[in-house]
Amino acid sequence: MLFSVVIIFVALVVFIVKYVFGSSGPNPFGTDTREPLKEMVHNRKEKNKVLKQGFLASKVPDNLDAVIIGSGIGGLGLAVMLAKVGKKVLVLEQHDRAGGCCHTFTEKGFEFDVGIHYIGDLLDHKPFRCQLDQLTNGQLQWEPLDNPFDHVVIGPPENRRRYPIYSGRTRFPEELKKCFPGEEKAIDEYLRLVKKVGRGMWLFAMLKICPVPLAKFLVYTGLAKRLSFFFEMGSRSLTEVVNELTDNKDLRAVFTYIFGTYGNMPKDASFSMHSLLVTHYLNGAWYPKGGATEIAYHMIPIIEKAGGAVLVRAPVNRILFNEAKEACGVSVMKGQEEVHIRAPIVVSNAGIFNTYQKLLPKELQAVPAIQKQLSMMKNGEGGLSVFLGLDGTKEELGLRADNYWIFTENNLDELLVKYLNGKREDSAKSVPLLFVASPSAKDSTWEERSPGKSTLSLVSFANYKWFEEWKDDKVTNRGPEYKELKQTFIDSVLEVVMDVFPKITRDKIEFIDAGTPITNTHYIGAPKGEIYGADHGIARFSPELNATVRPQTPLKNLYLTGQDVFLCGFAGALAGALTCGSVILNRNLHLDAINLAKKTKFINDKLKGE
Repeated sequence: MLFSVVIIFVALVVFIVKYVFGSSGPNPFGTDTREPLKEMVHNRKEKNKVLKQGFLASKVPDNLDAVIIGSGIGGLGLAVMLAKVGKKVLVLEQHDRAGGCCHTFTEKGFEFDVGIHYIGDLLDHKPFRCQLDQLTNGQLQWEPLDNPFDHVVIGPPENRRRYPIYSGRTRFPEELKKCFPGEEKAIDEYLRLVKKVGRGMWLFAMLKICPVPLAKFLVYTGLAKRLSFFFEMGSRSLTEVVNELTDNKDLRAVFTYIFGTYGNMPKDASFSMHSLLVTHYLNGAWYPKGGATEIAYHMIPIIEKAGGAVLVRAPVNRILFNEAKEACGVSVMKGQEEVHIRAPIVVSNAGIFNTYQKLLPKELQAVPAIQKQLSMMKNGEGGLSVFLGLDGTKEELGLRADNYWIFTENNLDELLVKYLNGKREDSAKSVPLLFVASPSAKDSTWEERSPGKSTLSLVSFANYKWFEEWKDDKVTNRGPEYKELKQTFIDSVLEVVMDVFPKITRDKIEFIDAGTPITNTHYIGAPKGEIYGADHGIARFSPELNATVRPQTPLKNLYLTGQDVFLCGFAGALAGALTCGSVILNRNLHLDAINLAKKTKFINDKLKGE
C-alpha cells in the first residue's frame, strides 16, 4: 500500500514539473514589445474615441476567437494577452465607457477615478511591472507616491494619533519601531510571518491552472497546507494572529489598517490575504501618470490591431449555448432587440454571481457543480465613495501624493460591527473608517490639465440593505429620502476631512457627491454594491475553494477571469486574467511573465555595465 502511494506521489510530482514548466501553447510574453514613449494625449474627446466606442452589430468583427464580458482589467488584460498571440477578441462593456473600476468620470470640469487609488510592486525589474509594460507596449507610465505613502490616523479630534507607514523592506519596520518603542519583537515577527505567507503564494495560483485530479489530490491529502504557508495561515483571522503578537491596541490597528483594500474587518479577514497586501506595498506605491483612463486607453489599440474590438453600451443579457450545452456566444441587448454574437470561447469578467445567476439559462444554473461553487462564495461588503472637486492647488490645500486611513478608535472590529449592523440613519452620522486620497496630487500631469483645481476621493463601506429600496429607481432621480441619506453620509465624512485637512474649507468645495452600493450596482454591475467582488473572508482561502473556483467553469467553452477567480483589486484581477489565459493557451503565463522580467533585467543590467 505504501509503495503504491509513493509511486502515485512521484508520478504526480513529475506531472507537476511537466505541466508547470513545460508549456506548449503560444506565449504572449515571448518577446519584449515595449515601444518608445509617445506623447501623452490629454484631450478628452480624442481619448473617448478609444474608450467610448458604442455597440453596433456592424462593429462586431467576423470570425471571433473569443468574446469577453466586461472591460475591467480582468477582461481587458486577458483580451490583450490573447491579441498578442493573434487571437481576434471582442470585449463587451455594459457601461458607456471601457475600463470597469479603472474608468473615470467628469463632473463640473473635475475628473474622478473610481477605483484606482494606489498600486504596489511596480519596481522596474518586478514581474508585475513587466506584465503591465507588455500589456500596454510600454506606454503606461507610473508615478511613485510620497514616502510615507500611508498615514494611519486613530482617535477622536481631541486625541488623534498619527502613524506614518513607510515603504522599504528595512524602512517599514524601522519607522514602526520609532512609533512603538518596546514593540520591536512584535514588529519583526509580524513582518516575518507576512513575508513567509507571500512566499507560499505560488501554490494558490497552481491549484487554479493544474489539472483537476492533481488539484484534488493536493487538497484532499492535506499536501496543499503542508507545501504552502499561505494555505496554512489562510484559515487564521487577522485579529487572531495580530493579538498574539502584541497587547498594544494602536499597534494592532496599525498592523491591520489596510484591511480596507479587500473589504473584511480584521476578525473576518484571512491573515494570508492581508499578508499579500502588506508585501504588495513593501517596495513602494505608485499611481498611473495621467490618471486611470491611461490603463484602458493603451490596452484597447492592441486588441484592435489583432482584429478585435472593445464596445461599450453593450449589456450582455445571456450566454448562448448549443444543444450539447456548450457555450457558443452571447446575446447583447440593443434597445428592445437581441443581437446574437457567436464565438468558440466565452469568458466572463462580470463576476461569479452575475455569470452564474443572471447570464445562464435556468436549467444550467441548477447544475450541481455550478451550485457548489456558488455555495462556497458570498457577496462582498458594499462600498461608499465620496468625490470632492476643490478650488485650489495641492500646495494651497495641503494635499500630497499619499493616503490617509482614518479610524474613530483603535478597536476596529467593534467599530465596524456596530456601524454595519446599525440603523442606517445612525450609522450615516458616524462613519468609523475613512480612506482619503487626492488623485490630483498624485498625478504630475494634473496641473497641466486642470490648473488651480484639486480632487479628493473618500472611500468607506456601507450596508447594501440600507439603500436596497431605491435600487430600481432611475439612477439620477432616486427621490428625496435617498438624497437625504446620502447627504448625511457626506456631511459626517466631510467633518472628519476638514478636521484632518484644515486647509480644506467649505468655501473651497466646488463639487461634491457620493456613490452608494446601488450606484456601484448600476455603473460596474456589482450585484450587492461590492467594490472587491466576492467576499475575501477566511473561507475564500481554503485549498478546496481555490481548487474548485477556477477559470474553467463546469460548462464547456465558458471561462471566468478577473478578481472572483483569483483575488481582489487591480493586481488580483490582472492575476485572474493571467490565470485564465494560462488555461486557454495551455501554458503558465505567470512563469512566462517572470521569465521575461528576468530576461529584460539581465539585458538592462548588461547595458548599464557597458
